[in-house]
Amino acid sequence: MSRMARAALLGGIGLLIAASLQAAYPLSGYQHTGIRRLWAYSPDLREELGGPALPTGARLAPEDVRLRLTAAPEYDLAEPDAELQQGLASIFAGRDGSYSIAVLDITDPSEPRFAALREDETYLPGSVGKLLVATGLFDALARAYPDPEDRLRTLRDAWVVADDFSQRDTHSVPIVDVAARTLTHRPIEPGDSFTLFEWIDHALSPSSNAAGATSWREAMALRQFGNRYPVPEAEWRAWLADTPKDELTELSLDTLEGPLRAVGLDTTHLRQGTMFTTGGRAYVPGVRSLASPRQLLRLLMRLEQGRLIDEFSSREIKRLMYFTRRRYRYAVSPALNDAAVYFKSGSFYRCEDEVGFRCRQYAGNVANIMNSVAIIENPAIPEPGEPQRVYLVAMMSNVLRKNSAEDHRDLATEIDRLIASLHQ
Repeated sequence: MSRMARAALLGGIGLLIAASLQAAYPLSGYQHTGIRRLWAYSPDLREELGGPALPTGARLAPEDVRLRLTAAPEYDLAEPDAELQQGLASIFAGRDGSYSIAVLDITDPSEPRFAALREDETYLPGSVGKLLVATGLFDALARAYPDPEDRLRTLRDAWVVADDFSQRDTHSVPIVDVAARTLTHRPIEPGDSFTLFEWIDHALSPSSNAAGATSWREAMALRQFGNRYPVPEAEWRAWLADTPKDELTELSLDTLEGPLRAVGLDTTHLRQGTMFTTGGRAYVPGVRSLASPRQLLRLLMRLEQGRLIDEFSSREIKRLMYFTRRRYRYAVSPALNDAAVYFKSGSFYRCEDEVGFRCRQYAGNVANIMNSVAIIENPAIPEPGEPQRVYLVAMMSNVLRKNSAEDHRDLATEIDRLIASLHQ
């Protein structure tokens, strides 16, 4: 089936079931995006299809997802706020010395409050680097299609088939058949077909490495072919095969780093340098990846300012970050049940032989990196007169021999209490 035929089929199915859908995005935004996961996870179908149960804070409509710093586009991180800094230092006193964090409280967007600890330390970003892929993809779309409607059409209608570039990956993604009304979860396999919107959603929501690599490749193809994208498969395959590998590496880096440098971010402390799959790395050799809490926090800040490319791109990236699946690590804190959580986590662990030590997942004895990047709006929809705290967090750790997921959860609770105490 051709790409255009698949698009027509998907659109036709959407018209047939439109009456049963809420006109809402991100959770039920199938009509707006064509992301079939949103259809399967919608309130009307979740029980029938076995979608995840979601906390109250995961039920926003698209108009509720808004950018919070558009009135302060020139703001950058200032000197630490004394009260917030003291509270943050107290929370981390006695904890592992590898923790580094940066926090920006924008509850009052006219008076942001910043605090940080070891915020310029760099670690491997892990899957947090997929936020940079999303930024690069939306930048490439804007270059090719200045009109946001054309970008939205391309995201919805461009179909991409999984191949050797996407392999291998153990992360499961939702596989949805709208016509058959079925939902399964498994890793992406060669031959699977998703829209460009679904690929980047798979990269950010279930954190698929296959989707991260493929989305990055498609961003490079958009840079290469411009408004001719999507080009016939034979053409882009020939480009990928015939272009010298050092040129592909240069293009891959500029695709992600160009939009970061354009808004003043320091790419010596914020870089995704390597494809997420062995198949991708076989085509595009990589360089070292690294990130610091300060630069990750500034990335979130630029998003809230509407400056990650433009307001259209910033808003769509924020919607893609909105956590509408089972929460984990930082996001699973019970203090955030009623909060809207825009989240990306990343991890990397490595082990070597050690007497009395058994290597376990996320508990390496050589490296055990766990990162959490979040925008918190708590509560997601406040009652009239109820205060809403809004803040950005970028936290990285390398606590050896221990799965730090529970610590990240507990720290989320303490940080939320700290922010609340500043606004009583």
